[in-house]
Amino acid sequence: MFSLKLKYRILDDFHIRESYRTLRTNIEFTGIDNRVIAISSANPEDGKSATTLNLANAFAQSGKKVLIIDADLRKSVMTTSQSRNAVMGLSHYLSGLANINEIISTSDIENLYVITTGKFPPNPTELLSKERFGDLLNRLKKEFDYIVIDTPPLGSVIDAAIVAKVCDCSLLVISSNSTTSKHVKNVIGQLKKANPNFLGVVLSKFDIHNTKYYGGSKYYKYYEYEYKNND
Repeated sequence: MFSLKLKYRILDDFHIRESYRTLRTNIEFTGIDNRVIAISSANPEDGKSATTLNLANAFAQSGKKVLIIDADLRKSVMTTSQSRNAVMGLSHYLSGLANINEIISTSDIENLYVITTGKFPPNPTELLSKERFGDLLNRLKKEFDYIVIDTPPLGSVIDAAIVAKVCDCSLLVISSNSTTSKHVKNVIGQLKKANPNFLGVVLSKFDIHNTKYYGGSKYYKYYEYEYKNND
């Protein structure tokens, strides 16, 4: 099994770590069936890949066996290009060029495993639409406690909705002050149309250090409001 060092770093700010633990707990409270989670964003640079990694790490820290699937077959930033070229990944499996054991890699984080994109294909939407992808998730659920899937921004391409359709649930990441409510509602509508089990919105890049919410319960109240009520 190939071992990868993830390109994104785990955020070490105490309040940010606590936010991801809160997010993890909220997801756990939604039910034991919500184990395969598709994560998308309204726009590029909203922080969906960082959210994917840090949420997966939060699950792994609690002793769960966790798998990240990098399903952004267009512009992945989860791993380096060297890693994508060195190992078999999702695109190889969906194209029938690799089996399931050849695409799962260990990572530098305990309990956390990774399936990279593999080489970028010319037909990502077509590959993700195959029944082979849904079959892959069903097989992986027997081995992993949680599967967190990083997808392309839904505001740009339809791939995230295709992935969400075969997942247990989905989350949307939006960056503070980066988009309009109309655009967010449209993206949420697309996710719900693909899979009605939409868990909510994660607000990223919110500057807690320059607001009254910093350092106490008011900050967590604000975070949970964004998570629970944007549906």
